[in-house]
Amino acid sequence: MGKFTYDSSISTGFEDRALAHLQAVILAKVRRGEGFCLGWKDDVSLGGGRTSVYLNARSTISFAYDTARTPALNPLWLNALTRAANSPQGLSLLPEPRASQRGESGGREPAGILASIEA
Repeated sequence: MGKFTYDSSISTGFEDRALAHLQAVILAKVRRGEGFCLGWKDDVSLGGGRTSVYLNARSTISFAYDTARTPALNPLWLNALTRAANSPQGLSLLPEPRASQRGESGGREPAGILASIEA
């Protein structure tokens, strides 16, 4: 379980693979100077509520992983997370699309999706 930390005072855990995808989307938006909200459900031990933070280029954020292995990024998941980050509701963790959800493209997304995340 990795950890996302905001402003050294707010943190939450995400599975390492999910955190890597969130990191790619978050850093792409921050590099472009785009502010947005990131939200998640709090653990029951914290009351089971929700937390939302506003991220921008001045935010202090960190990503800590349990493993040193960097997972391969799923372009479909990056695309879905980016659409969420660009929505009025903001970014939240969505389920990873399965291969059967890739439609007629045979699992391949247009080359521009990863490029737009990495830009």
